[in-house]
Amino acid sequence: MSEPRWRGDAHPIQSTDELVLWFEKAQRPDKHLIGTEQEKFGLYLADGMPTPVRYREHVLPTLEALRDRFGWAESKDRGVAGELIALERDGASITLEPGGQLELSGKPLPTVHDTCAEFTAHYEELHAVAKPMGVAWIACGFHPFATREEIDMMPKGRYAVMRSYLPTRGELALDMMLRTCTVQANFDYKDEAQCGRRMRLMLGVSSLITALFANSPFKEGQTVPAGPRGPVRSLRSATWEHVDPDRCGLLPWIFEGEFSWARYVDYALDVPMFFVKRGHHYHPHHVPFRRFLADGFVDPEGTTHRATQADWELHLSTLFPEVRIKPFIEIRGADSIGSQTVCALPALCKGLIYDDDARTAAWELVADLSFAERMDLWRRAREHGLSDPEVLTKSTQLLTLARAGLDRLDVRDSKGRTEARFLDSLDRQVARSATPAGDAIEKFGTSPGRSAEARRAIVEYFNFAGELA
Repeated sequence: MSEPRWRGDAHPIQSTDELVLWFEKAQRPDKHLIGTEQEKFGLYLADGMPTPVRYREHVLPTLEALRDRFGWAESKDRGVAGELIALERDGASITLEPGGQLELSGKPLPTVHDTCAEFTAHYEELHAVAKPMGVAWIACGFHPFATREEIDMMPKGRYAVMRSYLPTRGELALDMMLRTCTVQANFDYKDEAQCGRRMRLMLGVSSLITALFANSPFKEGQTVPAGPRGPVRSLRSATWEHVDPDRCGLLPWIFEGEFSWARYVDYALDVPMFFVKRGHHYHPHHVPFRRFLADGFVDPEGTTHRATQADWELHLSTLFPEVRIKPFIEIRGADSIGSQTVCALPALCKGLIYDDDARTAAWELVADLSFAERMDLWRRAREHGLSDPEVLTKSTQLLTLARAGLDRLDVRDSKGRTEARFLDSLDRQVARSATPAGDAIEKFGTSPGRSAEARRAIVEYFNFAGELA
């Protein structure tokens, strides 16, 4: 997505006014762009059993093949022992999540047509390198059969700190790190007021996005019961509620009073840090950023480090609400999903965010909810998906508004089609009151199991690219 006008640096922060300035520098007055990110799980065959990929044997060769065959460059970001852990090309990047999930962070692009073409190219490249390796990459929100113990932790310094600290904050933190995947959409803002309106809307409708993209019904080969309407549809979303209450969730203060950069800064200042990074080393440091700003950090050698803009930028990347502000607005409530539907998320959000009439009308769908009602809607969305009557009604209305917004924006491809065409897969879902997770449950039942046969069938069903040997 759009980069700030300057990057974080090593100069000590003198006042919180500089933290507000970070957001002001990221404002984009015109030509608002779109970015899309998608994560997927990798599998290979071990004695005939589909098994999570390992860094040395599968992930590293995948990165090297993408580099050698398709012009990706190695990132300066390296692993704890100098390992290759990321690639870059023309404003896009390929990175690794803690459990080896491969993430494409797309280039900021003018249209949904462009971002969808980018994902088509990514599929083709990943498929070309994965198939000869006997590796398959699947797109779903929670790993459908792997246990935590089966998954290889990637050699990134920040992940070692997170693996130690986050389980002290939430019982499912390691599941979040190792066994979840998402698709995200990113959007620009021109000023403080516009960012606030867009943030409030997307946090308000985040539950509906979770329902529409619910695609994680299985955990270790089983569904998880959720009452009379059947199993949980988004185990990824359910996992995030038990990660860290300081840095996750719906941000209740967004719905109270006027938004300002200063309020977001206050929120971020009071969230405990993961670490202080100096050079390539991550020093664990779990105090609120506000305290770090006041007192600094003394490393094991006795050197005192003051908080810098680079520290602030890194800290902001460790906040995980359902919608967050980086140098752009990042919408985080959807499960990872396959190539037939992945472009629906940026299309849906663009129709609501970049068209003022749609944004105003969409906010009216959720404006009167108390925060307790918002939390209840979020839980019902993840548990029941579109089988919940209120979730279905609001999701249907939201889709109608997004389609109208995209039609008014009237951005057409070479065949004369507007971006609204990317919503067709969601329209088919709401017409059946069905989620992708519900379709998977209908196909496999509630207990597909963890046998080699069951794993193969599930990999084929959720396949994004590649093929098991």
